[in-house]
Amino acid sequence: MSSDATTAIPTLPFAEAAGAAPEPETPLLGLGASLPQADARAKAEGTFPYAADLWAEGLLWAAILRSPHAHARIVSVDTSAAEAMPGVRAVVTAADVPGTATYGRRVADRPVFADGLVRHHGEAIAAVAADHPDTARLATAAILVEYELLEPVTDPEKAFAAEPLHPDGNLIRHIPLAFGDPEATGEVVVEGLYRVGRQDPAPIGAEAGLAVPRPDGGVELYTASTDPHTDRDLAAACFGLAPDQVKIVVTGVPGATGDREDPGFQIPLGLLALRTGCPVKLTATREESFLGHAHRHPTLLRYRHHADAEGRLLKVEAQILLDAGAYADSSSESLAAAVAFACGPYVVPHAFVEGWAVRTNNPPSGHVRGEGAMQVCAAYEAQMDKLAGRIGVDPAELRMRNVLSTGDLLPTGQTVTCPAPVAELLGAVRDFPLPALPKDTPEEDWLLPGGPEGAGEPGAVRRGVGYALGMVHMLGAEGTDEVSTATVRVLDGVATVICSAVDTGSGFSTLARQIVQETLGVDEVHVAPVDTDQPPAGAATHGRHTWVSGGAVERAAKMVRTQLLQPLAHKFGMSTELLQISDGKITSYDGVLSTTVAEEMDGKELWATAQCRPHPTEPLDESGQGDAFVGLAFCAIRAVVDVDIELGAVRVVEMAVAQDVGRILNPAQLATRIEAGVTQGVGAALTENLRTARGLVRHPDLTGYALPTSLDAPDIRIVKLVEERDVVAPFGAKPASAVPVVTSPAAVAAAVRAATGRPVNRLPIRPQSAVAANA
Repeated sequence: MSSDATTAIPTLPFAEAAGAAPEPETPLLGLGASLPQADARAKAEGTFPYAADLWAEGLLWAAILRSPHAHARIVSVDTSAAEAMPGVRAVVTAADVPGTATYGRRVADRPVFADGLVRHHGEAIAAVAADHPDTARLATAAILVEYELLEPVTDPEKAFAAEPLHPDGNLIRHIPLAFGDPEATGEVVVEGLYRVGRQDPAPIGAEAGLAVPRPDGGVELYTASTDPHTDRDLAAACFGLAPDQVKIVVTGVPGATGDREDPGFQIPLGLLALRTGCPVKLTATREESFLGHAHRHPTLLRYRHHADAEGRLLKVEAQILLDAGAYADSSSESLAAAVAFACGPYVVPHAFVEGWAVRTNNPPSGHVRGEGAMQVCAAYEAQMDKLAGRIGVDPAELRMRNVLSTGDLLPTGQTVTCPAPVAELLGAVRDFPLPALPKDTPEEDWLLPGGPEGAGEPGAVRRGVGYALGMVHMLGAEGTDEVSTATVRVLDGVATVICSAVDTGSGFSTLARQIVQETLGVDEVHVAPVDTDQPPAGAATHGRHTWVSGGAVERAAKMVRTQLLQPLAHKFGMSTELLQISDGKITSYDGVLSTTVAEEMDGKELWATAQCRPHPTEPLDESGQGDAFVGLAFCAIRAVVDVDIELGAVRVVEMAVAQDVGRILNPAQLATRIEAGVTQGVGAALTENLRTARGLVRHPDLTGYALPTSLDAPDIRIVKLVEERDVVAPFGAKPASAVPVVTSPAAVAAAVRAATGRPVNRLPIRPQSAVAANA
């Protein structure tokens, strides 16, 4: 292919699925184009350097000793044998932490190394640096730890009455939401008890990092952090250093569906580099990855729905219990989302929800896409199916009678001011044609649940169709100060964006290029690597970089645009507002002025720095009331499944998705984000559950923890994307990947209920729950 060849715009699956006419040719640059990621080729060819690929002269290797027990008192730790091993350069324990002994991105309650007490399986006890990775791991095995075993508290319901597992107690947060009349009742009442399991982020690239000591006594950490400035501050406090003595350089992030590079990996690494004066590298095994990072909160949910005879909701009562594991992490925020969205995207005049997050001796829970919202979606959608069955109404029709819209109130008392096209989304998936039934021939056996080697018979397969509506909040919540800073610099017609927003696979770096291309008419745009010498941009969660960091880039680019246009406007006696930039050309409203951006940029250096800070929110009060969220995003999914009603095997045939996206900024990236979110949700529905026995993680590997593969992924039909822009958001766009993760497990469960007649009140769905009631 010649160097000047153009890139073809890919056919968009939502256009094909909806049977839409071909769109006119989209420009290759700017917002609305399917601009490919700059690093896509390097990643596809395997030449992109991740943290696990880094190297430094005089490198040492790190390994971490982790507790084999869920709850125990540490009687003694003897490191002498490890320290005496040839090649071992340092061993550090809790006694060697020079600064703050605990850390936490939200609550600083987690020790760097267990000190006197082990609170979960896999908790760090010590770390070793050696000249070979095998030596480091052998040295951890030589550390002698004497434990006094304690009875673990693994049932979150028993945590309320159990002895305190932590100095801060077992209760992390309690939210008693009260909205409306507690005496209200309905003609029809349905109840349910639901459980959602422990989903792991399961990054394909396990945690890795490199720590390099600095001449000034500080240290540089090269990791795939998704919140580098917070991680820097946490690490500096534990190191006993000032924040400016610690630098985090963000390496390539091998995907992130939750927090990446838990500080529990970073901080021991930095301590070893400071202790030895040498670069130290850590590459976690898959088992260490499972034991070391946080997971989705396992949740117990009790629901009671009241409705009138037509199925219109009158009141929802719920109790939600989140198992936070040993430490608080993001449990308070997850609980707020669960309680606020406990009724779903439906109008509910009266709601009374109590939520708790408690500590146990189970593995720690934390941020995973759609935290809190996913668990309650599975429960309230099961309740809607139960209600539809009770009054004899089609499940989609029942939902349509209750959907939320702009101007309605959430149970928190907050008015929905953003676009909320829930009815339009539901109508789109309901009316989309159903897939054809598979042929009952040997050539089509691969269509059966269980795959080509499955033991099932075609005659035992039943097809089910289920619906689900989901919602998530955008940005941080409850008073979180959301702010991001960006700099745009143009020199000799080449633009550079400097912003510490980490691209976790969300496509922010591509979006930043598109913003500058559209605003300044510059083709060549580079996004600088991220490190903590740059101003903070915040965490890569809740779609915030599209809104907050993208907004900062846009403002900086517009400031540069003004600098570029002012001399021309002054020369021709007009304001800059009367000039426009399009396709690399600068023209005036009357056509008198026509020049190119390249000519005006020649030899000039222009730059500007700007911030973006959305409007503030407020914490929920003692009754769960308050304007806690900046904005909301919605999704409707119709799942079609085939179930072997004798074996309980489930195959997801198709997921039809309609989503509220605000504005399409990059069609190809948007489709990919939605498809990835749906697939992650299918995993939560059918296979993903990090199982524990008395607090001990069973099979912490990708054999025991079953991720959906390409063969498990269903046909995903994006049937409608509603572009109703949120006027308070830059570009009007909404986050894309979290809301399909929230919605798809509930849709799969609904479809299995339709196929089997079973209640399906647990995720992931166990085979015994998918055997038909009359099989």
